[in-house]
Amino acid sequence: MKEAFTPAAAAVADGRIPGATLGVVAADGRRWVHVAGHAALVPKPEPLTEDHWFDLASVSKVIATTTMILRLADEGRLDLDAPLTTAIPDLRQYDVANAPERKLSFRDCLAHRSFFPAVEPIYTYGDDPARLRAFLLQREWRHGPPVYSDINFLLLGIAIERITGAPLGAWDLGPGLGFGPPPGPAVATEHCQWRGRVLQGEVHDENAAAMGGQTGHAGLFGTVAGVLDFAQGLLDGSGASPAMLEAIRTPQFDHRTCGWERKFAGWSGGQACSDETIGHTGFTGTGLWLDFDRGLAWTLLTNRVHPTRHRESGIFQLRPETGDAVIAAWQREAVSRH
Repeated sequence: MKEAFTPAAAAVADGRIPGATLGVVAADGRRWVHVAGHAALVPKPEPLTEDHWFDLASVSKVIATTTMILRLADEGRLDLDAPLTTAIPDLRQYDVANAPERKLSFRDCLAHRSFFPAVEPIYTYGDDPARLRAFLLQREWRHGPPVYSDINFLLLGIAIERITGAPLGAWDLGPGLGFGPPPGPAVATEHCQWRGRVLQGEVHDENAAAMGGQTGHAGLFGTVAGVLDFAQGLLDGSGASPAMLEAIRTPQFDHRTCGWERKFAGWSGGQACSDETIGHTGFTGTGLWLDFDRGLAWTLLTNRVHPTRHRESGIFQLRPETGDAVIAAWQREAVSRH
């Protein structure tokens, strides 16, 4: 499986990204991990290890928020096709009769089939978490065609908080996964112009930071082992019910399932994987993909935004190259075993 790390190792050697970790796991528990480069370059170099915690960015949406929503649905505590107002009755409470936000369901938000903009600089309106949540709920959002939107998952995070009466960080996601700050060495992300420092062990996403660090769209940290444990639980069924697995694998809107993406032309997981592959990426340079036909999952964890996002890291080429390399190595592994 070492050959699967060749694209990422080359990206590190060429200086396109500071460091990279590739983890691969099979449904039967076999796993492979390869690491190269640095967890940080500034303010001083720090070698990357398997023990480092990565800011998973939007991979939080699938490992944390989607899992939480689907488990609450399993327990009968929410209906995926019911409106968000069953959990958030005060959503657009000053226009109860007409506000379109009040008609959106949990499934609409999971599948990104709402009308929200892709992203909004909510942090520029202040840094009081309770006030920003109120702003999010009462704002009359501009409409557009369905796009991948952080707003969908911010609302889902608030719904989880309301239903459970606890912050997202109260969920036990297993060893090696948790909302920050992480309990071990952390990979550096960006020198944030807003905060005036290199971020290491604190959430990179500005909106998540301003809203307290525990939100539905970002804020989760993880080690490669923690991410692989989660993936193996989906592959072997130990970490999800049949209903949850059906929800994350079944198309809901275009190429999107509940929370995840399915394989499509030009997607991040490459084209060598089976059609029964789902995945998700994170802005900081992270990603997770699961090929259910092969019983195989892989995670590519990088700090491609360190020390700045304003450079060409090649991450959009590296991800599919890595996916194709993983499948090629897996096929060679299968031949050698027989």
